[in-house]
Amino acid sequence: MAKVAELTSSTGKVFLTVEYDEVNNWVYNCWNGYVSPENIRQGCLAVLEAFQYQESVCILNDNRQLVGRWDDSVEWIEKEWMPRALRAGLLYFAHVANQESFAAASAAQLSSRTHGLFEMCIFGDLQQAQKWLKACQQAGQNHL
Repeated sequence: MAKVAELTSSTGKVFLTVEYDEVNNWVYNCWNGYVSPENIRQGCLAVLEAFQYQESVCILNDNRQLVGRWDDSVEWIEKEWMPRALRAGLLYFAHVANQESFAAASAAQLSSRTHGLFEMCIFGDLQQAQKWLKACQQAGQNHL
């Protein structure tokens, strides 16, 4: 994978690493620690920028290392980020959450707001998310 961006908080801790997976043709995001609403906005914009430069329809969002809820950012993601991601070609969004964390509830809230504009699936396991994205890509190719 090719690292596209690494974002750090005001305390110098990495809260997001964005990579492009050339083999699987998707953007992979790994979120870490606690994130503020501003961290989420910066991170989502970095993800969007990376996604816009790839000829991909998939994002793999890994929140297994994320701590805490991010409910206060869901509306911004829905109103600001989602329309831009759709214009950039997003069709499939695999979200991996630690089901034991509070962040999983935020992911479920986000999923309810996709309104069928793209497919979003939440997983507790990275391999299952990857398998789902590969199946989505295959199904998409079969419809061409």
